[in-house]
Parts: sequence; structure tokens; C-alpha cells
Amino acid sequence: MRFLCLHGYGTSADIFKTQTSAFRAKLSIYPPPTFDFIDGPLPSLPAAGIDLFYPPPYYSFYDSASVPALHAAHTWLLDYVAKHGPYDAVMTFSQGGVLASSLLLSHFINTPHLPSPFKLAVFLCSGLHLATLDELGLPVGQKARDLDKSSRQALATQASSEAILAQGHERWTGIESAEATEGEVLETDVYGLDFTQYPKEWRIRIPTVHVYGKKDPRCPASIQLAWFCEDRKRREYDHGAGHEVPRKRDVSVAIAEAVEWAVKMAGREA
Repeated sequence: MRFLCLHGYGTSADIFKTQTSAFRAKLSIYPPPTFDFIDGPLPSLPAAGIDLFYPPPYYSFYDSASVPALHAAHTWLLDYVAKHGPYDAVMTFSQGGVLASSLLLSHFINTPHLPSPFKLAVFLCSGLHLATLDELGLPVGQKARDLDKSSRQALATQASSEAILAQGHERWTGIESAEATEGEVLETDVYGLDFTQYPKEWRIRIPTVHVYGKKDPRCPASIQLAWFCEDRKRREYDHGAGHEVPRKRDVSVAIAEAVEWAVKMAGREA
């Protein structure tokens, strides 16, 4: 099985490889999967706080979250897959997840009769961008827009070099007004999104894994994305931390088990 791996904003393929090394080492999949870590096409400033741990260069997949920028990134990604694929799966972090999830959701809504670009997806601290929902004509409540804005601001603050140096791991406090527990949200109010207003067939219909942390300010976006994936084909795991992939043994084992589950699910559907 071949995984295409898409990093977060202001990082790189090498950084993402390091961020995922602990749980990838725990995978029990035969034959062993291969992971193709690629750099985004655009040189970038470092993500908040990342330059404390990793040297340049840094990259991104798009430089604004506008619909045209996402479309350009979709074109670039599909061209890459056409030249270097096929790939069975996609594994993403943050911005890479926005790119992959928006591509997949658009595919299953607009061209469901065509083969999906990927058979499964692993989303690490990843969410959909509201611009994608606007483009698809899906209603987005003001609560969702306000939370999206405030969570981005909170992430920039909590991930900053200043916060890291002053507070370390204690800097991750999530965001007020958002409790990152799916069991406490309703279909009519998934952090401001009313899923009863969305056609039920408008979902990402491949096995998906959603890994997030309740102390991540962007956790609500990760849970919203999970709701846009078929319930019986998705698995979620809350590692309890921030906008990161903790490398503790228990977390690594749990993520690996979720990925193994998705691989088996995809195999049964092949």
C-alpha cells in the first residue's frame, strides 16, 4: 500500500516524516506500506514555533485559503498523483488535510461516478476550510464562522515560539466555548454546522482516520471534518494534546491501530 503524505503549512516532507515516525514504527501491515513524503510547491515562512525545532526550508500547498488558491492546489496535487501514482492512501497534517479533504469531498459530490483519488485517508489535526462549504453552497452558521476565526487566532498564539519557551506543553489550552468531545455535539450543531441541512450522500465515502487533540484550538474543525465522512467508515482518536502528533507509546499504538483498521476496511472494499 502506497501512502502519499502531505505536511502542514510552513513545514516540509522531512519534518512530517519525523512527526509521524513513532506511530509508523508501530504499524503491523503486510506487506509493509510505503510512505511518499512530498514538499508543497510553494516556499513558505515557518509555521508558528516550528523554527525552534526544525531548520528551513519550509513549504506550503497554497498561500491563501481562497477558493481559487485551493483549486490551484487541487490541480497541482492531481497532476502529481497522475505523474507519480497511483496511491492507495493519503496521510495529512493540518494544511495538507485541508487540501486532501476538500479535494475528496468535491470529488464525491461532483464526480461520484469516477474512481476516488485515494482508497483511504488519515487526517492528523486536519479540518475542512469553510470556503469549501461556501463554494458547494452548504449553509454555514455565524457560530461556525466565529469559531473558525477565533480558533485560528488561538492556534497562532499557542503554537508561537514565545508560548513554547514560556510554557512548553502547558501552552495548549484549546479554545473557550469549544469542548472537543464528539459525544457532546448534536447533528444540528457540530460547532456551528447543521448537518441536517446537508444531503446525507454528500460525504467522503472511503475509510478515514481522524486524529486530533482536545487541547488543540482547531479541534472543532477536525470533528467537523469527521462528520463529513461516512460514519461506518471512520475512526476517531483524541490524543488529548494540542496541534501536534504526540510520540508517546500509548498514543503511537492507538494511531497505528486506527490506521491498520482503515487499511483492512479499504481492502474489503477493493
